[in-house]
Amino acid sequence: MAGEQTPQRKPWRAQALGLLGWIVTAYFAAAVGAGASVDASTFYGQLTKPGWAPPAYLFGPVWSVLYTMMGVASWLIWKAPGRTHAALGVYLMQLAINALWSWLFFAWHLGAAAFADVALMCILIAATIGAFWRLNHFAALLLMPYLLWVSFASALTWAVWQGNPALL
Repeated sequence: MAGEQTPQRKPWRAQALGLLGWIVTAYFAAAVGAGASVDASTFYGQLTKPGWAPPAYLFGPVWSVLYTMMGVASWLIWKAPGRTHAALGVYLMQLAINALWSWLFFAWHLGAAAFADVALMCILIAATIGAFWRLNHFAALLLMPYLLWVSFASALTWAVWQGNPALL
């Protein structure tokens, strides 16, 4: 139509820096959470866990893959044409809630608050997936393993909290 302009693609260098920036943003949230996890292995080791709890060594590699996928997904939205601010705002909100969980659980030993946090995180991740879907289907799909893992983490947080009333 006359008068309409095709959205301009960001230059290659801006896209590369954007990708790096969004991955760094995801890993910054990981680092904030890791700050609370200095004694996590000792604390986690003394907790009563359900038989279906994964071994502690599995969490680091799984989260590393998930944070990378989150960074790529957010970059895909950042570079998408159209209005991306709301979708990225929800994404950043869930990322902050993600970082808070480690503090609630590992640093402050607040089981109820950690469970509320992870439940809210599931809701915000689902909202992020919905917002991303409208802009880029692949970006939304990249967040599905994250939602599945955090849903599992919600059940695990509940079970560990309930099984350790004196510690959490």
